[in-house]
Amino acid sequence: MKIGIIGAGNIGGNLTRRLTALGHEVRVANSRGPETLTALAGETGATAVRADEAARGAELVVVTIPFKNVPDLPKNLFEGAAEGFAVLDTCNYYPRQRDGRIGAVEDEGLTESRWVERHLGHPVVKAFNGTYAEDILDKPRPAGDPERMALPVAGDDEAAKTAVRALIDELGFDTVDAGGIDASWRQQPDTPVYGLRAGAEGVAKALAEASPERPATFRG
Repeated sequence: MKIGIIGAGNIGGNLTRRLTALGHEVRVANSRGPETLTALAGETGATAVRADEAARGAELVVVTIPFKNVPDLPKNLFEGAAEGFAVLDTCNYYPRQRDGRIGAVEDEGLTESRWVERHLGHPVVKAFNGTYAEDILDKPRPAGDPERMALPVAGDDEAAKTAVRALIDELGFDTVDAGGIDASWRQQPDTPVYGLRAGAEGVAKALAEASPERPATFRG
């Protein structure tokens, strides 16, 4: 699969490492330019590019950057992407720690990923937002392994969600369907599933136990 990854931090870097190791063709970008990704490209065989080049030919585009920076992405971000491409959103809203207060989330009640969709102009699938980056490298297990972790996956586009879930399975994790993007608050920071290392049954239980009330520590 041809995959574009926008963001080369902990999650983006480790997805680049695992996906290239599995034989996928990865183009990776960050906000500082491809010349700052020489080491990652050399380590993995990924192609370092500018953000506006990452999606060219991509069947999947991963957006894994600070939440507040989503509106600053190039307007032609998806130019040249493959027909029917999917977008995977890993972003989290941290108003006090990093992002500042965003009224559309707090006043209008948009889920984080619905806000991301608004700025990207394309449906997204939400996954990996509550995953420890090191687990992407250290926790993969074969299908059927009793120690295999599961990740929640939310999205409205069933074809895109199916593609993302298949890729996560290939990465060595089970998945649990977390519903549509308007239900993706169930996996936002400080919910029971956020950071949970559990199998599919535990993840499904944690999703069901989530409260729609955003904790005070995660409000601006």
